[in-house]
Amino acid sequence: MWERIKRLVRHRWMDESNRLIAPSVVQRLKQKVAASEVLHTGEIRICVEAGLPNSYLLRPGAMRTITRQRALSQFGKLHVWDTEHNNGVLIYLLLAERTIELVADRGLNPHVTAQKWSDMVQRLGQALREGRFEDGLGQAIDAVSAVLEQHFPLAPGQVRPNELPDQPTLT
Repeated sequence: MWERIKRLVRHRWMDESNRLIAPSVVQRLKQKVAASEVLHTGEIRICVEAGLPNSYLLRPGAMRTITRQRALSQFGKLHVWDTEHNNGVLIYLLLAERTIELVADRGLNPHVTAQKWSDMVQRLGQALREGRFEDGLGQAIDAVSAVLEQHFPLAPGQVRPNELPDQPTLT
């Protein structure tokens, strides 16, 4: 019970606090996503949430599971699943927990094992736990882009439409 109350306070406080992601950082991340997407046919979306809605915080279960559920929800809400090659990836950052989730669409999942995604999340999480959000998100973009380049490279001369916004979503 006490842990749940602490969690609620932490998430509500984070919602009321100043944004930890400055507009200049958002712009640099947008540019990094755009630069990455000229190398492959995939789409990368970034979603940063300060804290979870109460409906998630009051759910039973481990915070890791609840965070994953929220990332999956945002994956659908932001239409990451709605790309021509089904190779979109959501990079989801939850500031209150300093945790990251990667959600890949069905076109990419057969090429990357769940263990590889999990290992990637573990590596990326270190910068986030240390409060280095731009570094952590930059590393995530690089890691996801490398996977997309390997499995969905952009052919020379191929024109690639930008199907999803490059601008990170802050909620």
